[in-house]
Amino acid sequence: MHKACLSLSLAISSLCYSNTENIEVLIPAEELAAKIRETAAMINEDYRDKKLTVLMIMKGALCVTTDLIRHIEVPFTIEDIKASSYGHNGTKAGELKITNLDSLEIEGRDVLIVDDIFETGKTLTGVMKVLESKNPNSIKTLVLLLKDIPRTIEYRPDYVLFNIPDRFVIGYGLDYKELYRGLPDICAFINDMPPF
Repeated sequence: MHKACLSLSLAISSLCYSNTENIEVLIPAEELAAKIRETAAMINEDYRDKKLTVLMIMKGALCVTTDLIRHIEVPFTIEDIKASSYGHNGTKAGELKITNLDSLEIEGRDVLIVDDIFETGKTLTGVMKVLESKNPNSIKTLVLLLKDIPRTIEYRPDYVLFNIPDRFVIGYGLDYKELYRGLPDICAFINDMPPF
């Protein structure tokens, strides 16, 4: 049944995106699901008897967070912020914009930030710096993907689901010009050539 659902999901995605012939799968949905279950088991152990708040960075972390919390067994609250640097720019990052930080109530809580991809690290470290001023008990980070590129910062996320090469990726919440988020797999454009 699970495989049938994945096949149906891919078929629907193919109907929604006319250029799927220009896309290759890097990490299939089955591998994503298995790694999320494995990581959730670690989180359940690490956050036993703690006041966990899962902080989702929108929009890219939507899918990984949704699937992750289905396997988290310890009590938790969930919050979200919006951080964007690509938007409609395509594959080139622009200015980082972060919203919804002011309304967070995380004092005394153990915060787990969930993000989609760790590239330069500026988004995650920027968010962490702001959160520290709100006096949480602790801050840890989880990223779906860690891109293999040189960085100017030493910080690395606490939980990394997958390491990937230096490619622009789409699917499972990640976008190209706000499209392709609904693909069930982590994908890339063939020869890294976007369709538009």
